[in-house]
Amino acid sequence: MSIRSCLGAWPRASWFAGLALAAVTLVPASLQAAGPMVFATIDRSGWPERLDTPAGFDMASRAEILMFGKALLASEALDDAALKQRLGVKQVERSSVEAVSQRFWRRLLENYRLAAHDCAGAAFCPAVADLGALRQQAAGFTVAADSPYARWAEASRSFHETYLDEQLRLAALFPRISSEIERFQADEHNGDELPDRRFLLTFDDGPTAVGGQTDAVAALMRREGLHGMFFVLGGNLQARATKTSAQALGQVYEGQCVASHGWEHKSHAQWTDWQGSVTRTAALIRQTLGDDAYRPLFRPPYGQRRADAAPFFAAQGIRVSLWNIDSQDWSRAMGAEAAAQRVQTLMLLWRRGIVLFHDIHAKAAEAVPRLLAANRGNGVEWLDCHAYR
Repeated sequence: MSIRSCLGAWPRASWFAGLALAAVTLVPASLQAAGPMVFATIDRSGWPERLDTPAGFDMASRAEILMFGKALLASEALDDAALKQRLGVKQVERSSVEAVSQRFWRRLLENYRLAAHDCAGAAFCPAVADLGALRQQAAGFTVAADSPYARWAEASRSFHETYLDEQLRLAALFPRISSEIERFQADEHNGDELPDRRFLLTFDDGPTAVGGQTDAVAALMRREGLHGMFFVLGGNLQARATKTSAQALGQVYEGQCVASHGWEHKSHAQWTDWQGSVTRTAALIRQTLGDDAYRPLFRPPYGQRRADAAPFFAAQGIRVSLWNIDSQDWSRAMGAEAAAQRVQTLMLLWRRGIVLFHDIHAKAAEAVPRLLAANRGNGVEWLDCHAYR
C-alpha cells in the first residue's frame, strides 16, 4: 500500500474490510483491564483539507477540539446512574470524573488558542476569549449537511463520543483501579508536559524473537532518523538475550532508548513482587545494553501502579512514564491504517503527547510511516528519546 502525503486524503478503498465505516471496535473482555469495552476508530478520508502545512494542521485541530468539546459538554448532564449504564461500570468515582473533565477543558482551551492563532477568515475559527466562550462555541458547533466537511463531521462526532467514553470509563474507576487517565505524582510523565506539536513515539512489550517486529520497528526508526522509547519486558529481554549476544541486541536498539515495562505484563498495583519486577528489569537492561541505551523510566502495564509508590521510584531514580495517545494497535480488529488515523486524530486534538504503540505487533511498522508522511511540513516534531527526561 503506498503512503499518501496526507491522512485526510486516504481513500476509502484502502481500508481493511470491516473498518471502512466502523465507528467503534469491540475489545476482548480478557484484555480490557481497566480500559474501555469499545474504543474509537475513524475514517479520516472525509476531511477534505491537507495536513502538511502549519495552517492545515491548525484548522483540523480546531475542528477536532470543537467536536470533542461538544461531546464533553453533553456528558456533563449525565448523573451517576446514567454514567454507569453508558460506561458499563458498577461504581463511578464522581470526583475523578469531574477532575478529568476539568483538566480536559483546560487543555482544550489552551489548544484552541494555539490552533486559532492568526486564523481569521479560515474555517472553524470562532472567536474564543475564555473557557465560557469555548463551551458556548462547542455547544452550538454544527456542520451543515451540504458542507464539504459533512462526512468528516459525522465520523468525527462518532469518534469523539466513543473516545470520550474510553476516558470517562478510566476516570470513573480511578483511583480504585489506576490507569494512565490521571497522575498520582506531579513528576509522572503523561505527555501533557511536552511543548506544542511535540510527540514522543514509544513501543511496548518487546523485544520479540530474533528478526521479529522489534527489529523491524527499530530499523524503521533509524532509517527515518528518529529516536523512540522502547519499554521492554524483563522476561522477554532475558529470553532474547539467551538466543543472541549482547552486542547483537545493542545493534537492534542502536540509536534508540530502552526503559522498563516490568518483568511481566501484569498489574503492578496488585503484584506483591512489583518492586522486584522494576529493579530486575532495569538491572537487566543496563547489564545487557549499557547506560547509553537505558533510560530510568518505568511504564506500568495497563498504567496500573500503586498510589504510594513514589518513595520507591524516587529512591531508584526512576520516573513513571504514562501516555496520552493510545493507538490501540494490539487489537486484532485494528488495522495499521486505522491505528494511524486514530493517532492522527488524537494528535490534532491534544497537540502534544506520548504515543503508545507495541513493537510486538506488525502494525507499528506500517502505521508510523503513515504518520510521518502526513505530518511533514506542518510543524510537528518527533521528540528525541535522549532529550526526554
